[in-house]
Amino acid sequence: MVRTQIRLTQEEYEAAKREARRLGISLAELLRRSLRTMLPVDEERPWMRYAGLIESGDAAASQNIDELVYGRKVGRRNDTSG
Repeated sequence: MVRTQIRLTQEEYEAAKREARRLGISLAELLRRSLRTMLPVDEERPWMRYAGLIESGDAAASQNIDELVYGRKVGRRNDTSG
């Protein structure tokens, strides 16, 4: 990650801090997410625009993605257990 510095008005700073607090994230994460929405999408990985935007509170969420998305485990094509 690259460290950078920006200037905000007092009003922008306070509003951003409030929103970050409301979302339960750091000010830096709020600004990264906001910036991501303004940048052009990488056409080879368009799904990356949404990476990190949703928090489930589950540290193992990436391992349980089917349950999170579909509400159930989805079997593999070779899985005959149904």
